[in-house]
Amino acid sequence: MIRRAWPLAVLLGGLALFFGLGLHRQISFETLRDNRAALGELVERWGLIARFGYAALYAAVVAFSLPIGLLLTIAAGFLFGAYQATVVVVVGATLGAVALFLAARTALRDVLMAKAGPFVQKLEAGFQENALSYMFVLRLVPLFPFWLVNIVPALLGIPLRVYLIGTFFGIIPGTFVYALVGNGLGAVFDSGGEPDLAIIFKPEIIGPILGLAALALVPVVYRTIKSKRA
Repeated sequence: MIRRAWPLAVLLGGLALFFGLGLHRQISFETLRDNRAALGELVERWGLIARFGYAALYAAVVAFSLPIGLLLTIAAGFLFGAYQATVVVVVGATLGAVALFLAARTALRDVLMAKAGPFVQKLEAGFQENALSYMFVLRLVPLFPFWLVNIVPALLGIPLRVYLIGTFFGIIPGTFVYALVGNGLGAVFDSGGEPDLAIIFKPEIIGPILGLAALALVPVVYRTIKSKRA
């Protein structure tokens, strides 16, 4: 029982530490703006190590489900540029998501199933038949919190390989959009403005993403039509 409970204890402990130390107030766009010069020097000095370190930090944030992922994605774009930031964030987010997935699939499964029962049951049938397609859609379209999409597939018994592929490729478009926002953050700071966090919902942005989601659902539609004709 203790072995099965320790991942939950670690997760709750990480959340308690994060909020207890007031990090949710210290990690902000204002902090990034006020320390932009020092952070830029660190990135330039440490080069590749800084990028690996940022990916590790992002993995920890995702694994502990800390509510600063969006801020860190934009900050990555600010520090590393849009393209490098996308690689750093996607790698870090995928590693963190896999860690949480494995914890949810083993030690946390019984606890989480008891809490999320009806919601999970609604998704179970679709996931069992078209797991990869549903993973792509859930990752591409920001309808549900990232931490929730990390956990639900584990409760439904989705294979790790499918989860890994769906997560890695599914989060690339949204990550790139917010990395672009971060890449222009210097100009936003100079003008005294605020970054547009709702940019992903603009038609010119969400349109192509929804197109990719529709493409991911093609196998689901095909199987449905085929089963009705059989």
